[in-house]
Amino acid sequence: MHRTNRYKRLMIKVEQIPLLFYLVKWLAITLVAGALIGSASALLLVSLELVTNYRESHVWIIALLPVAGLLIGLMYHYWGSSVAKGNNYLIEEIHSPRDIIPFKMAPLIYIGTVITHLFGGSAGREGTAVQMGGAIADQFSRIFKMRQRDHKIMVIVGISAGFASVFGTPLAGAVFALEVIIIGRIRYEAILPSFLAAAFAHLVCHAWGVAHAHYSIPDVPELSVANILLAIAVGLLCGLTAMLFSHMVHFWSKLAKDKVKYAPLRPFFGGVVIAIAVWGLGTTKYIGLGIPTIIESFTVQQEWYGFLLKILLTTFTIGMGFKGGEVTPLFFIGATLGSALFGIIPLPMALLAGMGFVAVFSGATNTPIACTLMGIELFGAQSGIYIGLACVLSYMFSGHTGIYASQIVGSPKHLIYGKRKGQTLK
Repeated sequence: MHRTNRYKRLMIKVEQIPLLFYLVKWLAITLVAGALIGSASALLLVSLELVTNYRESHVWIIALLPVAGLLIGLMYHYWGSSVAKGNNYLIEEIHSPRDIIPFKMAPLIYIGTVITHLFGGSAGREGTAVQMGGAIADQFSRIFKMRQRDHKIMVIVGISAGFASVFGTPLAGAVFALEVIIIGRIRYEAILPSFLAAAFAHLVCHAWGVAHAHYSIPDVPELSVANILLAIAVGLLCGLTAMLFSHMVHFWSKLAKDKVKYAPLRPFFGGVVIAIAVWGLGTTKYIGLGIPTIIESFTVQQEWYGFLLKILLTTFTIGMGFKGGEVTPLFFIGATLGSALFGIIPLPMALLAGMGFVAVFSGATNTPIACTLMGIELFGAQSGIYIGLACVLSYMFSGHTGIYASQIVGSPKHLIYGKRKGQTLK
C-alpha cells in the first residue's frame, strides 16, 4: 500500500512536466500571434474611425457606393473566391481541416470593410477582425508544420484574439471562440490558447492607444419575481429579433445569387439600392457602425422602428456581398430595441438597452455564455443576472438558426423540436 501511494504521487509529479512544456509552448505562440492580431485590430479600428468621420463630413460620397460595391465584388471574384465565405470558412476549417487559411484573407477583408464603411454600407467589424485573426494565426501552422489538431487550435486562437481586441472584451472573446463552433458544445481542448491569445491581443490593442466605446448602466433594480419575468420577456423578444436578422441575411444572399449570376455585380446593384434608401431617409443614422446611436440608446429612448431599419439595411448590405461583420449592427439593433421597450417594460432604460445589446447578439450567434460575459465586461457585474437571463432566453427563442451557416448543432437547444446532433444551420 505504501509503495502504491508513493507511485501515485510520483505519477502526479511526472504528469505536470509535459503540462509545463505545453504551457510554455502556447505562451510563446499566443504572445506573438496575439501581438500581431491585436495590432491588426488596432489598425482596423483607427481606419474605421477615420473613414467614418470622412463619410459623415462628406455625405455626397455615399452616391459612389455602387462603384465601391463593384470594386469589392471584382476584388473577391478575381483574388478572393477561396475565402469569400468569411467566418463560415474559418468554422468549416475547424470542423474539417483541409489546408492553411490563406493569408490573403486578412488584407482582402480589411480593404473590403474599409471601403464598405467609407462609402456608406451598413456593416460591422467583428467579421473583419475574426477573419484577419484567423488568417494571421494559422500562418503559424505553416511555419511550425503543426499537426492537424494544433492547426484547429490556431484558427480558434485567431478568432479569440480578433474578437477580444476589436471589442475590448478578452473574456468574451476567449469563450466566443470556444462556443461559436458547435451549438451546445465548448471546445475545452483549446481553452488555454484561446484565453492567452485573447488576453495578449487585448493588451496589445490598448498599447497602441486605441480606445473602445464605454457604456454605463447606473441603475440596476433589486432582483424579484416580477423583474425576472420582465427579463424573460426581453430575452424572448431579442431572440425573435435575432431569428429575423438571421433569416433576412440568408434571404438577401439567396435572392442576390438567384437574380444576379455575375457575383461582382451583386454589391453594385446593392449599392444603388442602399444609396437611394439613405437619400430617401435623409439621415446616415442607420448605416456604418452606428456607435453614437448605440451610446445614445442608454439615455434617450429610441424610435420603435429604428431596430427594424437597421435590420433591413444591414442584412441587405451583407447579403448583397459587401464586407464587414454583423455583430456591431446587432449591438445597434439590440440596444435600440431595448431602449424602445422602455415605453412598455418597467425596467431602467440603460438596463434594457444593455440587455438588448448582448441578447440579440446571443441569439444570432448562438453564444449565450460569451455574450453574458461580454455584458458583464462592458456594463459591470451588478447587471449580470439580467444580462444572463436575456442572453439565455434569446438563445433559446432564436431557434436553430444563426448568422453562421457552418455552425453544427452539437446539442439541441431544447428537446421539443430539437435538431439532430451534427446537423448544420439553414
